[in-house]
Amino acid sequence: MTTPSGVRDPARLSGRATPPTLLHHRVTAWFSEEARELPWRDPACSPWGILVSEVMLQQTPVVRVLPVWSEWLERWPTPGELASEPAGAAVRHWGRLGYPRRALRLHAAASAIVLQHGGVVPSTREDLLALPGVGAYTAAAVAAFAYGRRETVVDTNIRRVHARLFAGSALPAPALTAAEMRRAEELLPEDDALSVRWNAAVMELGAVICTARAPACGSCPVQDACAWVAAGRPAPDHVPKGQAWAGTDRQVRGAMVAVLRAAESPLPRALLIRGPLDLGSGPPPGITSAGPDQLPGALGALHGLQAPAEQHERALAGLLSDGLAEETDGSIHLPS
Repeated sequence: MTTPSGVRDPARLSGRATPPTLLHHRVTAWFSEEARELPWRDPACSPWGILVSEVMLQQTPVVRVLPVWSEWLERWPTPGELASEPAGAAVRHWGRLGYPRRALRLHAAASAIVLQHGGVVPSTREDLLALPGVGAYTAAAVAAFAYGRRETVVDTNIRRVHARLFAGSALPAPALTAAEMRRAEELLPEDDALSVRWNAAVMELGAVICTARAPACGSCPVQDACAWVAAGRPAPDHVPKGQAWAGTDRQVRGAMVAVLRAAESPLPRALLIRGPLDLGSGPPPGITSAGPDQLPGALGALHGLQAPAEQHERALAGLLSDGLAEETDGSIHLPS
């Protein structure tokens, strides 16, 4: 049995048995009043701008993405303009967003868009999925938010709202399950425009109200329909494991990338492995320019970690293997 919104058997979806049409209305009405004003939500934002935002927002909060996204769109307002520059330029201007391989993926996607789609971001989930580095979530999100297509968009925030509202669980399963995808598909309104609005609204609800650690249930537009609230807000049955940072290869890799971003010319391998060297008296041997003012600070931060030389070697090998750095005649630089 289906409802007018196209959702099958609402009683099976929610312990509170609230009609999906009412949920759609409440959540999207709340979104109309409370949604944050973000530049990639502007109707004038290009599909390229939306693709860039979706990649940058992966595992990175909005407040950190905003200035970098704005700089990227000013510097590279189209895929062709990014593709015309070396991949290292994307890494250099990635800022402190972390996971800089995303910058390489965006550069590769921009190149594919130019070569295969005439410089226009494709509009279908299938074509978007074929782009380098674009996964199922990003493809669905761009198709929906850039082109108004009816796609099932499921990110961490949406999963958490669904888990609480319909399953009565504090948190979703550690990994996306087939049952979660079926539930999201069944909840999706049949109307294209409403489906896009619903995706964005549930995502926003999870980001600002139904948060992981401090949900503001009193401000939730569907609190009375929430199975988790009805159950007394039980504690999660698992604790998400955060990724370690201090002392890890990831920390050393990040510090090395910061050095390469600050340098105007290739750096001797030894400068990244041993040090720090005194740049106050001039560039070290093999460097034609001491680089901008950030280079001494970046080198100091790298070597201030006091990581062993073998960890530096391992981190550098990882950067070279991942394509985030290149080595030419014993000198290290961002990818060309």
